[in-house]
Amino acid sequence: MFARPGYSLFLLSVVLCLPGGAQARKASRLKAPPTFEADRVNDPTQSPTIGKNARGSAVLRAQILLDRARYSCGEIDGDYGTNLEKTVAAYQRDHNLPVNSVVGPETWALLNADQAPALIAYTIAPEDMAGPFVKLPADLMEQAKLPSLGYESPLEGLGEKFHASPSLLKALNPGSGFDKEGETLLAPNVILAPPGPAASVVVSKSDSSVTALDADGKVLSYYVATIGSEHDPLPIGDEKIKDVLHNPVFHYDPQLFWNANPSDQKAEIKSGPRNPVGVVWMGLTKEHYGIHGTPAPGRVGHAESHGCIRLTNWDASELATMVKPRTPVKLEE
Repeated sequence: MFARPGYSLFLLSVVLCLPGGAQARKASRLKAPPTFEADRVNDPTQSPTIGKNARGSAVLRAQILLDRARYSCGEIDGDYGTNLEKTVAAYQRDHNLPVNSVVGPETWALLNADQAPALIAYTIAPEDMAGPFVKLPADLMEQAKLPSLGYESPLEGLGEKFHASPSLLKALNPGSGFDKEGETLLAPNVILAPPGPAASVVVSKSDSSVTALDADGKVLSYYVATIGSEHDPLPIGDEKIKDVLHNPVFHYDPQLFWNANPSDQKAEIKSGPRNPVGVVWMGLTKEHYGIHGTPAPGRVGHAESHGCIRLTNWDASELATMVKPRTPVKLEE
């Protein structure tokens, strides 16, 4: 439990950001992945025109290169969906390209300037196998009984490490059980140092995105996000970062949720990557609101939130290194 100034406000804040839940997360994994050719994913000379509903090696390469360029489409899965459309459009807009949400020759020319391999070999480390691994119940009352909200398997943890869906890692490594220390895997090459401090942050309701800017207004990073809902819309206005809390405890009060189970009671849900607000909470000066992680990375950009701004855990963690108390945050339509 946190013991710090403003603790009571923190409890009220985190309780308003309940995500879609374990059922939505599990449903997102059921879609069969496309097939991939590692040589094509790593080929910097290719420039096929790809757009909505495309799947496969070229899409995977584009997602990885955009992630490396600090334009995150959320979970990398090799599927050209709405998140990737938004990310490509933002990249094109910020690089003075025609904005059409399609990766064509001009966009490929910029992306392929990054000559680093898109896929790399990774050896499963002891920390990847350390756990504890927890079968996560969907019900919040049952989650409250757990000592921590960890990954369900090493595969889930590896997915977050490489910004990838578990199904993508399975497709890239069909013979792996993801359960042996020392085993070598093929994974997206996305582990980079954070880009530096942000002078301001813009949260766009219409674009479902969060953008970090430097002092000159240049984009440092762009992230697709889940932002508010019909019942809990994003409040428009100028705010600031109030505090940054890592591994937060989630304090659930069903009276503050319009869709809560009538039989639910107040509960404390321990910290962990599958905690309802993920691994980090960036509270805003707007009471009850914050930018935070999620237990369901595959649902970011595709689901509603209870008013807050939800990112994947890896994007939230990166942003948390870039902001500090009093960093301006603009919430806009």
